[in-house]
Amino acid sequence: MLGGSGFLGNALYKELLPYFNVHGTYFSQDSLFEKNHHFHCWDFETENIEILLENFKPDIVISCIRGNFEAQLIAHFECIHYVMKENKKIIFLSSTNVFDAFTNFPSYEYDKTLSISVYGRFKIKIENALLRLPNHNYVIARLPMIFGANSPRVEEIKKLHQVNEPIEVFPNVVINATSVSHFTQQIHYIINRNLNGVFHLGSNDLIHHSDLIFEICEMLEIDDPLFKNVFDSNNDRFLAVLPRDNRLPKNLQLSIQDVVKSTTAQ
Repeated sequence: MLGGSGFLGNALYKELLPYFNVHGTYFSQDSLFEKNHHFHCWDFETENIEILLENFKPDIVISCIRGNFEAQLIAHFECIHYVMKENKKIIFLSSTNVFDAFTNFPSYEYDKTLSISVYGRFKIKIENALLRLPNHNYVIARLPMIFGANSPRVEEIKKLHQVNEPIEVFPNVVINATSVSHFTQQIHYIINRNLNGVFHLGSNDLIHHSDLIFEICEMLEIDDPLFKNVFDSNNDRFLAVLPRDNRLPKNLQLSIQDVVKSTTAQ
């Protein structure tokens, strides 16, 4: 697992570890990762991934890395080369931003991608390389905003409230979202069932970004939160990835209310 020390990567590592032989990469000074023999230090900006891939010969490479775009591209092309040579599989975590040039409607799995953002275009480059592989060799998992207890977004909301700073909200942006717990369960299912192709791992319903943050604040029992309304258009703008072609079972689907509930520790 590339990026196993990050928020999503580590959550996925903990979900899969009881069932699979999972190894992850890290690049930090955290002694917990240094002592864990399932984690391996890797600086993707200066080191190639080929040595780790050849040593462990994984059946599935899961990419959760973040950071320098050019270095990421090189690392992913090395992974694609490995997958092609060994006939293995890569699971790539992508984003709603591959559709951020489209504003009038939500996007589905096999809609054309088009982005006006640097981040979105970067994700599209990797997606396009994966789409040239045989179908059984890849999974593209597109993710909307991710929440959950102790998630970076929820922690930021708490921190801004504590220092009496406003929380930015986008009243004209219509989104869907997911929780980290649902995300890890969905990836686990995809691996168990040996599924492939493109998946949209977000809620089945939509909400304005400002309404979602307001509901999360209520769930967190934050009194009188300060909001800064950011209007980037005069009309509603959609930034949502909905599942249609590759739907997972009902017990793995979720709603916006499930996302809101997930923001408090159970």
